[in-house]
Amino acid sequence: MLTPNYTILYVADPQASARLYAKLLDAQHVESAPAFVLFPLENGRMLGLWAKSDAVPAADFHGSGSELALRVAADAEVDALHVKWREAGARILQAPARVDFGYTFTAADPDGHRLRVFARTE
Repeated sequence: MLTPNYTILYVADPQASARLYAKLLDAQHVESAPAFVLFPLENGRMLGLWAKSDAVPAADFHGSGSELALRVAADAEVDALHVKWREAGARILQAPARVDFGYTFTAADPDGHRLRVFARTE
């Protein structure tokens, strides 16, 4: 069985996006080039930020067609990350709220990628 282990986001400026993601994820990149930056995530997966202008084949990207979702253990973590991300410069699309699956907020990076943090209601 194949398991996806990389998520690639197409961005206008990988270096600028990397500075924001480093703050949001509390992570340092492991690879950096003018058109691509790669971050390791705790679960063994990787997050790549690739310049839209350099993607091969060309990416027909219009933003917000999907979400990068990050599950945390408790509502308090959702609230704390909401404050941290807002202060780091992420655009908040949805303030923390209770929804069907748990407690969540949604942010966007400068390219319109949706980033959701949530604590699941069991």
